[in-house]
Amino acid sequence: MIDATLLPLVRRALDRPARSLVACGVGADQITVLGFLIGVLGVLALWMGLFWTALVCLALNRLADGLDGAVARLTQPTDRGAFLDIALDFMFYGLFPLGFALLDPATNALPAAVLICSFVGTGSSFLAFSIIAEKRGILSDAYPTKGIYYLGGLTEGTETIALFVAMCLFPAAFPWLAFTFAALCGITTLTRWLAGWRMLG
Repeated sequence: MIDATLLPLVRRALDRPARSLVACGVGADQITVLGFLIGVLGVLALWMGLFWTALVCLALNRLADGLDGAVARLTQPTDRGAFLDIALDFMFYGLFPLGFALLDPATNALPAAVLICSFVGTGSSFLAFSIIAEKRGILSDAYPTKGIYYLGGLTEGTETIALFVAMCLFPAAFPWLAFTFAALCGITTLTRWLAGWRMLG
């Protein structure tokens, strides 16, 4: 919901470190893969109940997610890079709740399953629209530098990361947080279905 507002601020903040990485010969794809691996370490930390470690891994994962795009824009953005970025992002979003389910299956497995299912709804509607938008040459004014069309909604990247942070800070509230956010994702999915139906009609 607020990604488009925050994106220019994040881009300005990451410009200088991205230039330093480019000067050191670090590529965007390297940052993307490293960020994903750090995210996986965060999931393992959740499994072990190391919530502060998971929070640090989450922060580093998101930092890498911003830096890879900044580095790509300073060098040469590629379709492969855009594909890798979005594919690993979606995988990380699904893995993070799994960490809580592995930690305490009796309490967290059902809420995690519902949340991951809701991510399938938001993710599939997002990606399906972007594929057809690309085919028709539809561009997004809100995200002109993104590799694919970004169809907004109530729950976007910023809200999802805020949820993960809250889960790390208040792990006992995981079921309530998961069910609540899943309901919001359901609304996002429905609004995207409606937007797709209207825009692609």
